[in-house]
Amino acid sequence: MSPQGKQETPMTFGPNESAIDEIVASCNGDLRGALKALLLVNEHLEAEIAEVYAAAAHYGFSERGDSVLH
Repeated sequence: MSPQGKQETPMTFGPNESAIDEIVASCNGDLRGALKALLLVNEHLEAEIAEVYAAAAHYGFSERGDSVLH
């Protein structure tokens, strides 16, 4: 339990240990480089999501109302 008395739950949505090892290995063991690479990939994915939402808005789908993109 945490100091506040709340039970902590483990992260179940994260990558497994071998995926983490592969990412770090692809950066020659450089943890900072691996984090930088992951942040860049995340930025790219966020930009793609923004494009999808913009295209959906262009064709009349609302971000929240129609639940089409969820």
